[in-house]
Amino acid sequence: MMVSRSLQQFFVCLAGVLLLSSCNRADSTRIDVVVIGEPQDPFQEGGRPLSPAAKLVRASTAEGLVAFDEEGRVVPALADRWIVTDDGRSYIFRLRDGTWQGDAGDLTARSAKVAFDAQVRKVRGTSLALDLKVIDDVRAMAGRVIEIRLKHAMPNLLQLLAQPEMGLVYEDQTGGPMSMVPDGQTALFNPIDPASLGLPGLENWSERTRTVALRALPGEAAIKAFNDGEADIVLGGRIEDFPRTSSVGILRGTIQLDPVTGLFGLQVMNDEGFLAEPVNREAIALALDRNALIAPFGLGGWNASTRVVAPGLDGDIGTIGERWPEQSLEDRRSVASARVAAWVAGAGGSGGKESQATPSEGTGNDAASPTTGVSLSVWLPQGPGSDILFRGITGDLAAIGITATRAADEETGDLRLVDTVARYPLATWFLNHLSCAEQTGLCSKEADGLVATAGASEDPAERSALLAEAEAELTAANVFVPFGPPIRWSLVRGDVSGFATNPWGWHPLMPLAWLPR
Repeated sequence: MMVSRSLQQFFVCLAGVLLLSSCNRADSTRIDVVVIGEPQDPFQEGGRPLSPAAKLVRASTAEGLVAFDEEGRVVPALADRWIVTDDGRSYIFRLRDGTWQGDAGDLTARSAKVAFDAQVRKVRGTSLALDLKVIDDVRAMAGRVIEIRLKHAMPNLLQLLAQPEMGLVYEDQTGGPMSMVPDGQTALFNPIDPASLGLPGLENWSERTRTVALRALPGEAAIKAFNDGEADIVLGGRIEDFPRTSSVGILRGTIQLDPVTGLFGLQVMNDEGFLAEPVNREAIALALDRNALIAPFGLGGWNASTRVVAPGLDGDIGTIGERWPEQSLEDRRSVASARVAAWVAGAGGSGGKESQATPSEGTGNDAASPTTGVSLSVWLPQGPGSDILFRGITGDLAAIGITATRAADEETGDLRLVDTVARYPLATWFLNHLSCAEQTGLCSKEADGLVATAGASEDPAERSALLAEAEAELTAANVFVPFGPPIRWSLVRGDVSGFATNPWGWHPLMPLAWLPR
């Protein structure tokens, strides 16, 4: 009996080993990465904003002065070292020895400045351009030294310079670190031998690196590829596809959650009908039970917030706290219900413009038909996670007398889900992303003015106070209804190296190309 049991245990273990082996796809020649998106995304790098796949392409083929490693730390790229002056207003970079690819010549301070200025111009009209307004001047100094002067100190400048959009291109050539070759709907990336860039060569280069094959697929197809053993990693997971991960068995890999911060909530898209007044827009924020919205996803450690700017960031002077701390959910909904009833009884319900929406077809949701009163359309991306979120939002708004319907697209929705990870942990990122310059919905010119004034101030204390005022102004305008931090996840096989969760939800390809030693 003991022998039989031992044999039984042996075969169970052997079966487990064989199953694990069958799931082990990472080898010495290639690693397969799928990013959630559309198949054409890796080949549309010129879009604005860049898709997640296009960002990976950009960062892999065109380095900036600095870059991110797999843990989200800033590391050398085209610049191999730098210093920051005591006042924090000057960053001096020493460029690495070497050349641009092709026949673009040596990597010099002059060529890097030309490329840097071109990238700054290229992102004009985006929130990143607002972030980069802190730069006062860029100077090419002797040989390979470039200086970036700031209007005021910004401790997180390096994180801005490491963004994929700041990868430098000079005379249509880059400095690597990888080359990309299309293969149907797959982009094949190979690390560039340093010797071909005028750098010291590394012994056995071809034996130390491997090809990274990148595809973009919709969420369901991406997870299926992982389950079928056709992908070693799935990147770019968001809340709309998170319920699909229940199909991933423990032997296939693990679900990795990034500890990100950013904007996750509903942006008000127009000021028509019920949404014309800030107090009515606040009624929506009052009605939401944020923890209950996320509870069905079973995400431990997620913290709801009513603040536009994530709490606890550097420079937070503590004057802005969570909204309505003394009111229960029932009390908040009582206030919100009274505002809805007052609007319906007034202009909204007797000859004034009704706030109505037409349900989109094929959403699979119980969207109500337009009715007299308050009816708002909500846009969320397609996916089972969005369906869960929409049902929660629908119930919360119904509790105060608002009918929610599912908008067919972003342009027609009264409210739109915003789900964006912060580039750096300062209030300015949040305020810039919700600015009027973004042109994505209602905004506050008053808040924008305060942010601009803060940007011109050289006094850190004054700057922090002005940013707090801007947050208060934006909060009072009720143009954005926060839920809490975004949700970002990846699927990773247990034997994959070069991947780590990090606060930016950014997972570059080059670390995945290094073979474990």
